[in-house]
Amino acid sequence: MYKKCTLFDTVRIPPSELGDVLEDAVFRALRLKLEGRVDKSLGVIVAITDIKDIGEGHILVGDGAVYYDTTFEAIVFQPVLQEVVEGLVVEVVEFGAFVSIGALDGLLHISQITNEFISYDSKNARLVSKESSEAIGEGDRVRVRVVAISLNERDPRESKIGLTMRQVGLGKLEWL
Repeated sequence: MYKKCTLFDTVRIPPSELGDVLEDAVFRALRLKLEGRVDKSLGVIVAITDIKDIGEGHILVGDGAVYYDTTFEAIVFQPVLQEVVEGLVVEVVEFGAFVSIGALDGLLHISQITNEFISYDSKNARLVSKESSEAIGEGDRVRVRVVAISLNERDPRESKIGLTMRQVGLGKLEWL
């Protein structure tokens, strides 16, 4: 789920940017520092949208930069357990499909697609049902439920989101 949050952080403005307009320098520093960052309590910071307040600057001994306490607004993507979302299949592999559900990709394991037996068609990079011949491939739009979340702040690529389509009202949009 996307949400707009008011956040607080301290940003470092290097000496080379001290002649710039303060709000522009702080905005650039916030974007560079925070956009794309994963926080377990917030989710993924997608964009810094507005600066609400810039406090007085502080200089640390031995550092020519100025540090500003800043209040700002940001757009954040936070996956929520049991949330139903629509996404796009971005990759199909032997054990399932990766689905883009916003700022992150989730794994739709092969066992969570349908109650039918599913096999991997490596030639066409699709997951195909043996009984109904329904298939999921790259570029398909799907409706899924988030069933597991494990966000990794140190390495966002290691974050894991588990998805399922094995419930009524979920599946490839063409099937519904």
